[in-house]
Amino acid sequence: MASASDIHFLQSTQSLTDEELLAHYAVRNRDLPWLRANFVSSIDGASTHEGVSGGLGTESDGRVFALLRRLADVIVVGAGTVRQEGYRNLALDDAAVEWRTRNGLSPQPPFALVSGSLTLDPQELAAYAARPLVITTQSSPEGDRERLSEVAEVIIAGENEVDTVVLKRELAERGYPQQHSEGGPKLFATMIREGIVDELCLTVSPRLEGGSARRIVDAEEASPQAMTLAHALSADDGTLLLRYVRAAG
Repeated sequence: MASASDIHFLQSTQSLTDEELLAHYAVRNRDLPWLRANFVSSIDGASTHEGVSGGLGTESDGRVFALLRRLADVIVVGAGTVRQEGYRNLALDDAAVEWRTRNGLSPQPPFALVSGSLTLDPQELAAYAARPLVITTQSSPEGDRERLSEVAEVIIAGENEVDTVVLKRELAERGYPQQHSEGGPKLFATMIREGIVDELCLTVSPRLEGGSARRIVDAEEASPQAMTLAHALSADDGTLLLRYVRAAG
Protein backbone atom coordinates (compact mmCIF):
# COMPACT_ATOMS: atom_id res chain seq x y z
CA MET A 1 0.00 0.00 0.00
CA ALA A 2 1.34 3.41 -0.96
CA SER A 3 2.37 5.74 1.84
CA ALA A 4 2.44 9.54 1.90
CA SER A 5 6.16 9.26 2.63
CA ASP A 6 6.93 7.11 -0.44
CA ILE A 7 9.49 8.79 -2.72
CA HIS A 8 10.17 8.10 -6.41
CA PHE A 9 11.99 9.63 -9.36
CA LEU A 10 10.19 12.25 -11.44
CA GLN A 11 12.05 12.03 -14.73
CA SER A 12 10.60 10.21 -17.73
CA THR A 13 11.91 9.84 -21.27
CA GLN A 14 8.45 10.20 -22.84
CA SER A 15 7.81 13.56 -24.51
CA LEU A 16 4.25 14.89 -24.32
CA THR A 17 2.45 16.41 -27.29
CA ASP A 18 0.35 19.56 -26.96
CA GLU A 19 -2.82 17.44 -27.10
CA GLU A 20 -1.53 15.23 -24.29
CA LEU A 21 -0.63 18.25 -22.20
CA LEU A 22 -4.06 19.78 -22.77
CA ALA A 23 -5.64 16.53 -21.60
CA HIS A 24 -3.49 16.54 -18.45
CA TYR A 25 -4.57 20.10 -17.58
CA ALA A 26 -8.24 19.82 -18.57
CA VAL A 27 -10.83 19.76 -15.79
CA ARG A 28 -13.51 17.07 -15.65
CA ASN A 29 -16.48 19.42 -15.84
CA ARG A 30 -16.02 22.74 -17.65
CA ASP A 31 -19.45 23.94 -16.54
CA LEU A 32 -18.46 24.20 -12.87
CA PRO A 33 -16.69 27.40 -11.74
CA TRP A 34 -12.94 26.76 -11.46
CA LEU A 35 -10.23 29.30 -10.66
CA ARG A 36 -6.77 28.29 -11.86
CA ALA A 37 -3.78 30.45 -10.95
CA ASN A 38 -0.56 30.31 -12.95
CA PHE A 39 2.82 31.54 -11.69
CA VAL A 40 6.54 31.04 -12.23
CA SER A 41 9.12 31.01 -9.45
CA SER A 42 12.86 30.56 -9.16
CA ILE A 43 14.27 27.66 -7.14
CA ASP A 44 14.77 30.01 -4.18
CA GLY A 45 11.23 31.37 -4.32
CA ALA A 46 11.59 34.61 -6.29
CA SER A 47 8.67 35.47 -8.55
CA THR A 48 10.52 38.03 -10.69
CA HIS A 49 13.83 38.55 -12.47
CA GLU A 50 14.79 42.19 -12.94
CA GLY A 51 11.31 43.20 -11.84
CA VAL A 52 9.17 41.04 -14.13
CA SER A 53 8.01 37.44 -13.94
CA GLY A 54 8.66 36.97 -17.64
CA GLY A 55 12.37 37.08 -16.88
CA LEU A 56 12.07 33.70 -15.15
CA GLY A 57 10.24 32.04 -18.01
CA THR A 58 11.69 29.14 -19.96
CA GLU A 59 10.70 27.66 -23.31
CA SER A 60 8.75 24.85 -21.65
CA ASP A 61 7.05 27.31 -19.29
CA GLY A 62 5.99 29.42 -22.25
CA ARG A 63 4.57 26.38 -23.99
CA VAL A 64 2.40 25.37 -21.03
CA PHE A 65 1.44 29.01 -20.37
CA ALA A 66 0.01 29.25 -23.89
CA LEU A 67 -1.85 25.95 -23.52
CA LEU A 68 -3.43 27.04 -20.23
CA ARG A 69 -4.71 30.17 -21.93
CA ARG A 70 -6.11 27.98 -24.68
CA LEU A 71 -8.20 26.10 -22.10
CA ALA A 72 -9.55 29.23 -20.40
CA ASP A 73 -12.95 30.86 -20.73
CA VAL A 74 -11.49 34.09 -19.34
CA ILE A 75 -8.03 35.35 -18.31
CA VAL A 76 -8.08 37.21 -14.98
CA VAL A 77 -5.20 39.58 -14.23
CA GLY A 78 -4.59 42.57 -12.00
CA ALA A 79 -4.21 45.94 -13.70
CA GLY A 80 -0.87 46.45 -11.95
CA THR A 81 0.46 43.25 -13.49
CA VAL A 82 -0.76 44.36 -16.90
CA ARG A 83 1.30 47.54 -16.57
CA GLN A 84 4.37 45.96 -14.97
CA GLU A 85 4.62 43.02 -17.35
CA GLY A 86 3.83 45.10 -20.42
CA TYR A 87 0.64 43.28 -21.43
CA ARG A 88 -0.65 44.27 -24.83
CA ASN A 89 -3.35 42.74 -27.05
CA LEU A 90 -2.10 39.19 -26.51
CA ALA A 91 -4.30 37.28 -28.94
CA LEU A 92 -4.02 33.51 -29.16
CA ASP A 93 -2.32 32.20 -32.27
CA ASP A 94 -4.13 30.56 -35.20
CA ALA A 95 -3.52 27.02 -33.93
CA ALA A 96 -5.07 27.89 -30.57
CA VAL A 97 -8.05 29.60 -32.22
CA GLU A 98 -8.62 26.55 -34.43
CA TRP A 99 -8.44 24.23 -31.40
CA ARG A 100 -10.84 26.35 -29.36
CA THR A 101 -13.33 26.60 -32.22
CA ARG A 102 -13.16 22.84 -32.77
CA ASN A 103 -13.86 22.28 -29.08
CA GLY A 104 -16.83 24.62 -28.88
CA LEU A 105 -15.08 27.58 -27.24
CA SER A 106 -14.96 31.21 -28.32
CA PRO A 107 -12.04 31.96 -30.66
CA GLN A 108 -10.36 34.25 -28.12
CA PRO A 109 -10.80 34.23 -24.32
CA PRO A 110 -11.44 37.75 -23.02
CA PHE A 111 -9.23 39.37 -20.42
CA ALA A 112 -10.81 40.37 -17.10
CA LEU A 113 -8.72 43.22 -15.70
CA VAL A 114 -9.01 43.80 -11.95
CA SER A 115 -8.64 47.45 -10.93
CA GLY A 116 -9.88 49.55 -8.04
CA SER A 117 -8.47 52.83 -9.36
CA LEU A 118 -9.41 52.22 -13.03
CA THR A 119 -6.11 53.60 -14.32
CA LEU A 120 -6.60 51.82 -17.62
CA ASP A 121 -6.16 53.15 -21.15
CA PRO A 122 -9.40 52.80 -23.16
CA GLN A 123 -7.47 52.81 -26.44
CA GLU A 124 -5.44 49.81 -25.35
CA LEU A 125 -8.55 47.96 -24.19
CA ALA A 126 -10.28 48.68 -27.48
CA ALA A 127 -7.48 46.88 -29.31
CA TYR A 128 -7.89 43.57 -27.44
CA ALA A 129 -8.81 40.57 -29.60
CA ALA A 130 -11.98 40.01 -27.52
CA ARG A 131 -13.93 42.71 -25.70
CA PRO A 132 -12.37 42.75 -22.21
CA LEU A 133 -14.05 42.89 -18.83
CA VAL A 134 -13.05 45.30 -16.07
CA ILE A 135 -13.60 44.17 -12.48
CA THR A 136 -13.80 47.08 -10.06
CA THR A 137 -15.55 48.40 -6.95
CA GLN A 138 -18.59 50.53 -6.23
CA SER A 139 -16.30 53.25 -4.87
CA SER A 140 -14.24 53.51 -8.06
CA PRO A 141 -14.58 56.77 -10.04
CA GLU A 142 -17.99 56.74 -11.74
CA GLY A 143 -16.72 58.81 -14.66
CA ASP A 144 -13.95 56.31 -15.33
CA ARG A 145 -16.44 53.44 -15.21
CA GLU A 146 -18.59 55.18 -17.81
CA ARG A 147 -15.56 55.92 -19.99
CA LEU A 148 -14.30 52.34 -19.87
CA SER A 149 -17.77 50.89 -20.46
CA GLU A 150 -17.49 52.07 -24.07
CA VAL A 151 -14.72 49.52 -24.74
CA ALA A 152 -15.22 46.92 -21.99
CA GLU A 153 -17.85 45.31 -19.81
CA VAL A 154 -17.51 46.84 -16.35
CA ILE A 155 -18.41 44.58 -13.42
CA ILE A 156 -18.82 45.79 -9.83
CA ALA A 157 -17.43 43.27 -7.33
CA GLY A 158 -17.31 44.79 -3.87
CA GLU A 159 -17.77 48.17 -2.20
CA ASN A 160 -14.27 49.52 -1.47
CA GLU A 161 -12.12 46.50 -2.35
CA VAL A 162 -12.58 43.89 -5.04
CA ASP A 163 -14.31 40.85 -3.56
CA THR A 164 -12.88 37.87 -5.43
CA VAL A 165 -15.76 35.62 -4.33
CA VAL A 166 -18.08 37.98 -6.19
CA LEU A 167 -15.58 38.17 -9.07
CA LYS A 168 -15.59 34.40 -9.50
CA ARG A 169 -19.38 34.19 -9.29
CA GLU A 170 -20.04 37.09 -11.65
CA LEU A 171 -17.68 35.70 -14.29
CA ALA A 172 -19.25 32.24 -14.06
CA GLU A 173 -22.75 33.69 -14.38
CA ARG A 174 -21.66 35.50 -17.54
CA GLY A 175 -20.54 32.24 -19.13
CA TYR A 176 -16.91 32.17 -18.00
CA PRO A 177 -16.65 29.31 -15.48
CA GLN A 178 -13.07 28.32 -16.42
CA GLN A 179 -11.05 31.20 -15.01
CA HIS A 180 -7.30 31.44 -15.60
CA SER A 181 -5.57 33.93 -13.29
CA GLU A 182 -2.10 35.32 -13.98
CA GLY A 183 -1.70 37.42 -10.84
CA GLY A 184 -0.27 39.53 -9.59
CA PRO A 185 0.84 38.64 -6.08
CA LYS A 186 -1.59 40.99 -4.29
CA LEU A 187 -4.58 39.72 -6.25
CA PHE A 188 -3.48 36.13 -5.69
CA ALA A 189 -3.14 36.81 -1.95
CA THR A 190 -6.73 38.06 -1.88
CA MET A 191 -7.91 34.99 -3.79
CA ILE A 192 -6.21 32.70 -1.28
CA ARG A 193 -7.58 34.63 1.70
CA GLU A 194 -11.11 34.51 0.30
CA GLY A 195 -10.86 30.81 -0.54
CA ILE A 196 -11.53 30.83 -4.27
CA VAL A 197 -8.33 29.17 -5.56
CA ASP A 198 -9.12 25.72 -6.97
CA GLU A 199 -5.78 25.12 -8.68
CA LEU A 200 -2.24 26.44 -8.87
CA CYS A 201 0.01 25.71 -11.84
CA LEU A 202 3.50 26.59 -10.67
CA THR A 203 6.56 26.57 -12.88
CA VAL A 204 9.87 26.23 -11.02
CA SER A 205 12.51 27.89 -13.17
CA PRO A 206 15.97 26.29 -12.92
CA ARG A 207 17.78 29.28 -11.49
CA LEU A 208 18.67 30.94 -8.20
CA GLU A 209 17.72 34.59 -8.00
CA GLY A 210 18.95 35.79 -4.60
CA GLY A 211 18.26 39.38 -3.56
CA SER A 212 14.93 40.60 -2.25
CA ALA A 213 12.61 39.66 -5.12
CA ARG A 214 9.01 39.15 -4.00
CA ARG A 215 7.14 35.85 -3.81
CA ILE A 216 4.11 34.84 -5.85
CA VAL A 217 1.95 35.98 -2.90
CA ASP A 218 2.12 39.47 -1.40
CA ALA A 219 0.26 39.43 1.93
CA GLU A 220 0.97 40.41 5.53
CA GLU A 221 -1.09 37.62 7.07
CA ALA A 222 -1.05 33.90 6.33
CA SER A 223 -4.09 32.14 4.86
CA PRO A 224 -3.18 28.43 4.86
CA GLN A 225 -4.91 26.20 2.32
CA ALA A 226 -4.12 22.53 1.77
CA MET A 227 -3.43 21.50 -1.83
CA THR A 228 -2.88 18.13 -3.53
CA LEU A 229 -0.26 17.51 -6.22
CA ALA A 230 -2.19 16.53 -9.35
CA HIS A 231 0.87 16.10 -11.53
CA ALA A 232 4.53 17.02 -11.82
CA LEU A 233 6.21 17.36 -15.20
CA SER A 234 9.85 17.99 -15.99
CA ALA A 235 11.44 19.44 -19.12
CA ASP A 236 14.87 18.81 -20.58
CA ASP A 237 15.91 22.36 -19.67
CA GLY A 238 15.49 21.60 -15.96
CA THR A 239 12.10 23.28 -15.59
CA LEU A 240 9.54 21.73 -13.25
CA LEU A 241 5.85 22.16 -14.08
CA LEU A 242 3.72 21.48 -11.02
CA ARG A 243 -0.05 21.31 -10.87
CA TYR A 244 -1.77 21.49 -7.48
CA VAL A 245 -5.52 21.29 -6.86
CA ARG A 246 -7.58 22.06 -3.79
CA ALA A 247 -7.34 19.24 -1.26
CA ALA A 248 -10.55 17.34 -0.60
CA GLY A 249 -12.39 18.01 2.61
